[in-house]
Amino acid sequence: MKSFNVGILGATGAVGQKFIRLLDGHPWFNIGTLGASGRSAGKKYGIAARWVESIALPGDIAEKTVTSCTPDNFKNVDFVFSGLDSSVAGEIESDFAKAGIPVISNAKNFRMNEHVPLLVPEVNPDHTELIKHQTFHEKGDGWIVTNPNCVVVPLVMALKPLHEKFGIQSVILTSMQAISGAGYPGVPSLDILGNVIPLIPGEESKIHTEPLKLLGALEGDHITFADFPIQATATRVPVRNGHMLSVSVSFHEKPKNENIVIDMFKQWKSPLSSLNLPSAPEHPLFVYDEERYPQPLLHADEEKGMRTAIGRVRSGGVMDISFIAMAHNTIRGAAGGAILNAELLAVKKFL
Repeated sequence: MKSFNVGILGATGAVGQKFIRLLDGHPWFNIGTLGASGRSAGKKYGIAARWVESIALPGDIAEKTVTSCTPDNFKNVDFVFSGLDSSVAGEIESDFAKAGIPVISNAKNFRMNEHVPLLVPEVNPDHTELIKHQTFHEKGDGWIVTNPNCVVVPLVMALKPLHEKFGIQSVILTSMQAISGAGYPGVPSLDILGNVIPLIPGEESKIHTEPLKLLGALEGDHITFADFPIQATATRVPVRNGHMLSVSVSFHEKPKNENIVIDMFKQWKSPLSSLNLPSAPEHPLFVYDEERYPQPLLHADEEKGMRTAIGRVRSGGVMDISFIAMAHNTIRGAAGGAILNAELLAVKKFL
């Protein structure tokens, strides 16, 4: 694979910092330009950013000068990762795409756009074909691809093989979402320590809609959404990293027992398995037989934070099957997922 020069929009924020950490030493992607708000532009990154990652800030990154997020400042990159806040991401990402610079975004603004892929590579790699129908740039050089909400990633990773095999009829879930999902500085300590907050504003609507696009069928220039209801309760819990979900599912074709579902999870083959993508986990779905697993503290960082963990698969008295799903929210559910998207797009020759 050729080497790509990449830019990062929103580089000083929590997601931008995660991009920097995960891209350090990446075999395909080299960090070129770092973009942030006007108050950071013109400063060395080491001064502009309050570094919160658990590893030291790479010295070469610390010495880079931060620039403003305008296409003219990113002419030396092949594409950009966007860790921008949704309050500003829409206009800036559109400007980059119109300027012929591809955008791989973590923001929500374009997720439900008809021609923008909402992508989890193991779930819907064929949806990348939507790029060909985007009209941001007259020659098609600039386009946008998004990754979904951080809690939707482990949800659709678990639902994908179930929907293929049995046909999902309905889903009910409660999410237990880590405080890092709120960005930095996140949730006030007096609100979350020793407590559970039973509402994350704006989160449940994303859980209700984004999986249906991800599990939908590509038909020409659009996606026909999957057709089943999802009822979600999104809660914030005093966990640093790792979003956990308690999920119950009913099916059109009922599995005889939970062992059939467990075996199906274990035998499911990722469509990425032969592509040798640097960030792709060896076991994108991993089923724990121990009834007390998975746990965020013990398992969120497995396979460099890119694995979706499954546990407590059991038959239900109301719904057909219940299970626990968990993934690292700022890696698999954010920056790491976007980097995996870029790797797939590179292999597919969109980059």
